[in-house]
This record gives sequence, C-alpha cells and structure tokens, in this order.
Amino acid sequence: MKKFTIFLFLFSALVLSNQCVGQKADTDEKYTFKRGDYNGIGKWYMGREIAYVMGFEGIGWLERSDRELEENVSSLIQNMGIKSNDTIADIGAGSGYHAFRMAPLANKGLVYAVDIQGEMLMAIEKTKESSKIKNVETILGSEKSVQLPKNSVNKILMVDVYHEFSFPVEMISSMKDALKPDGQLFLIEYKAEDSNVPIKKIHKMSEKQAVKEMEAAGFKLKENIDNLPWQHCMVFVKK
Repeated sequence: MKKFTIFLFLFSALVLSNQCVGQKADTDEKYTFKRGDYNGIGKWYMGREIAYVMGFEGIGWLERSDRELEENVSSLIQNMGIKSNDTIADIGAGSGYHAFRMAPLANKGLVYAVDIQGEMLMAIEKTKESSKIKNVETILGSEKSVQLPKNSVNKILMVDVYHEFSFPVEMISSMKDALKPDGQLFLIEYKAEDSNVPIKKIHKMSEKQAVKEMEAAGFKLKENIDNLPWQHCMVFVKK
C-alpha cells in the first residue's frame, strides 16, 4: 500500500502539471463554471466537476506492475465477452494497456485505440511493433469526438477516463454514433460509494451519477457487474 500511495502522489502531481492538455472553456449552457476541487478544471456537468486529464508523463502509472492485482483487469476483460470478430473501441486508450489485452481475443476483428494525446498513440505503435499484434489501430481523437465512423464498433470501453472528458455531452454523442444499434458500452470508474478506494474523490464516480449522465445521452444501464475490487463495471446499451 505504501508503494501505491507513492504512485497516487506522483499521479496527482502529473495531472496538475499537465494543465496544457486540459480543457478549454465552453460557454454552452450545458456546462457551468465555478471554482471547485484542486484537481478539477472548474467546469461542471450535471452537478459533477470534471477532472484534469492525465498527461503522457503519467504513462508509468498506466503500466504499473500492481495494476492487475489492484484492478483485476483479467475479470474486466472477461466481463466484456469479447468474440473473435468483434470491433472494439478503447476510448482514452493511454498506453494501450487494455487494447493489447483485448486484441488477441478479437483476433479476427479490430481494436481501435483512441486518445487525444499523440505521445500516447506513439507509445502504442511502439508496443504494437514489438508485440507483433497487428489488429490494434491508433486513432487521434479530439476533445469533442472519438473520430470513428458511424456504426463501426460493437463494443466501447472507457477505463477511468470519462470523468476527465471536458465535453462529455459531445464525446458520448460521438460514441453513440460510432456504436452499432446492438452494441455495448462498458464504463469503468472508481467507486465513489466506497470510501476505502484509495483514489481522490474527483477521480471517482457513483453509479447514480453515471446513469444520470448516460441516460441523458440516450443510453440505459443494462447491468453493473460487481466483480472488480475498486471500480464499477457498468454496461450500457442504447435506449
């Protein structure tokens, strides 16, 4: 736990030092602006303050050796029920930690690794080359769009990134367009309901808050699979 605490400290420092990756102000009435958490951008959506984006400098956090133990990533991947011909979008893919664990299961399909930071995508390309995994394709997204074709994927995965979207309405709308009618969206967020989860409050989300925001975007909760130590594994489908 001492090692994890050190990681948390470094993680927070990297987030705050990377405000240049953060978010531009928006005057849209969907969002409000006020001072809030030290780790937030001062922009609010549906009563929730949006957190700063973790910069490329924090890539070590994503690839930490204890991640499987802390988050039970293997169970998360199993929860997705990946089929060999699936086309999956990993939104906010970061280092590609999850993308490269999904790709061998979708060996006749494709995994889109989407991120807004070019440095992250470069890291994924290097891993792709060294691992010889060919069915991972990097996509440079934007703050408002995942930049994927309409009806192009049947599964979407977001792991601990949704709470950092500076334009959640626009981002979810673009994901809804990219998701096939019978597709599934897997929203993974640290449990705000559990005070024992050693993550800052602004980087957590309750099921109630997630459902409220996703329903506003035209999704409904199919199930919340409760087999991860610290995170919700919420499965959403189109209404």
